[in-house]
Amino acid sequence: MFTITFRLTGSEPVTISATAEENLLDVARKANVAIDAPCSGNGACGKCRVRLVKGLLDSPINRHLTTEEYEAGWRLACCSKVAGDAVIEVPDIASAYRSRMKMADLESPQEVAIFENLRRQLVEAGFHFQSDLEFLEVNLTEPTTDDTMPDNERLIRAVEEATGVPYDSVVLPYSVLKDLCWVLRESEWKVKCVISRDFERIQIRDVLPQSNHDPMVGFALDVGTTTLAGLLVDLQTGKILAKASCGNGQIRYGADVINRIIESEKLGGRKRLQDAVIKESIIPMLAQMYQTAHINPRRIYRMVLAGNTTMNHLALGLYCDPIRMEPFVPSFFRTRYIFVRDIGLRMNPLAELVVAPNIGSYVGGDITAGTLVSMIWNSPELSLFIDLGTNGELVFGNNEFLMSCACSAGPAFEGGDISCGMRATDGAIEACTIDKDTMEPTLTVIGGVAPVGICGSGIIDLIAELFRCGIINGKGKIVREGPRIVRDKHGMGSYILAFQKDTGGVKDVSINEVDIDNFIRAKGAIFSATTTMLSSLGFDPSVIERVYVAGGIGSGINMKNAVTIGMFPDIPLDHFHYIGNSSQAGAYAMLMSTEARTKVFDLARSMTYLELSNEPRYMDEFVAACFLPHTDASLFPSVQQE
Repeated sequence: MFTITFRLTGSEPVTISATAEENLLDVARKANVAIDAPCSGNGACGKCRVRLVKGLLDSPINRHLTTEEYEAGWRLACCSKVAGDAVIEVPDIASAYRSRMKMADLESPQEVAIFENLRRQLVEAGFHFQSDLEFLEVNLTEPTTDDTMPDNERLIRAVEEATGVPYDSVVLPYSVLKDLCWVLRESEWKVKCVISRDFERIQIRDVLPQSNHDPMVGFALDVGTTTLAGLLVDLQTGKILAKASCGNGQIRYGADVINRIIESEKLGGRKRLQDAVIKESIIPMLAQMYQTAHINPRRIYRMVLAGNTTMNHLALGLYCDPIRMEPFVPSFFRTRYIFVRDIGLRMNPLAELVVAPNIGSYVGGDITAGTLVSMIWNSPELSLFIDLGTNGELVFGNNEFLMSCACSAGPAFEGGDISCGMRATDGAIEACTIDKDTMEPTLTVIGGVAPVGICGSGIIDLIAELFRCGIINGKGKIVREGPRIVRDKHGMGSYILAFQKDTGGVKDVSINEVDIDNFIRAKGAIFSATTTMLSSLGFDPSVIERVYVAGGIGSGINMKNAVTIGMFPDIPLDHFHYIGNSSQAGAYAMLMSTEARTKVFDLARSMTYLELSNEPRYMDEFVAACFLPHTDASLFPSVQQE
């Protein structure tokens, strides 16, 4: 046995025993050391870069490392085997998906505006924006020798009197009963109950002293393949109490859902994947949110989870291999009677877990929740809703019909499959322009810090600018030379956005021809999915009157650049609207409005799901779209005119 010590930025070293020939990435996983491995450890992405400080590793040089980097100790964890005691440095960029938890500044109007606008839109659509949970204050008579009614009957009788609901229709669960004795006496028999009404029945969820002013709280969570985004919400007022995001710890088992499904089928895999999202991601994020908002976890009475079909299954610890196998049948589309405690989260014992409904194996609750927010179901205009994430999901229609589909865009929109890609957090380049003559870039970096990598919105800008400036051709090959163009020994070119000597980082922030090719495939998947779905209905892109683009890939998308690279149809730019993280916003609406929650389930039931793998035309469309902007230039007249 050998001793492996991992040194992490801002954390105590982690030491673990390992056997000879054991894979270093597997050792890190066992030690719960977060190392980004979007390719799930097959040596394809080059992101699990670590530095051997001292000791021995069996780790040959590979295409992701230069000779200079290798001599400086840099290795890929997935391509390294234990050969002796070793000390390994894990740079911040390798664990950025996990370590960069971000708490939103709720004093910023921009942080809460989307939820205020959503509330207004739903009210205008005729929804009551209120939860079915409420406080009910009751004053009980104190027991005497002449009045020995037991505590539970005394409370239920008081609720019956206050509401008119018959005694036998008032439910008092065990979790409330076990603390009832002392609550009644400590409050001098003046209490407020947290109740829910279900038809003619009332369930008592909690009993508190009337002097307790804790808010009634709900938790809305978007479970993305790469990123989690959560909200703590006052269920009476709709006020956002805390807002946070963090990386999904599952990413070290692969950036895409297929790799994670495969990992989940290994011995103990389902528990590993569930623990990665629950214990390593959600619980730490919640702890920070509780502290920021001064919330008692027992006061959280409902949780809404919106994620794609695979993420829903993995969060619930369910078997999900059939999702990737024909005929693509998941364990559920809709669920009922699941509690937060069932997945290991500590909230109120009676807090239920509402999972936004799935539509198909690759169109999940994040899309049904997002469709609600897009409001395309409430308008006669033919509209397209696009959610850009590790998968690309689309919904097309209006108030008469809705059709959905999903395409395997890969993780490029969230920084995966891109050598310097990262999610939209501090240090990510989210926008850029390039001077056509000098080839010098102007960068916008999240957090105003030195650039560490580049997120989805920045990659869209970068490729559009490289194409506009003639630095790359339609195939994505670099065709100009200059100080920011470097080539390896095989002639593959890279464009450097930020030099290591200027940023103080691990390496230059750059994009190479393989990265560009990966992104061209991702944008090609989105465009070909759009055209295939439209053609299946007898339409072409000219009928689209509104396009709503969602996804947490940056603070916004330059729609003109997205059209320039052929990701979106060439229609008037004022048709496009960026609506941010619609999955999180939809989860918020489901939390706050019983009618909105019902509407999401109705949308899921009524939406037609198009399986693109069964559409013969899709692959031809995809191949044609893997060019800048497209092999058929006539589809993009505005780009030709530039």
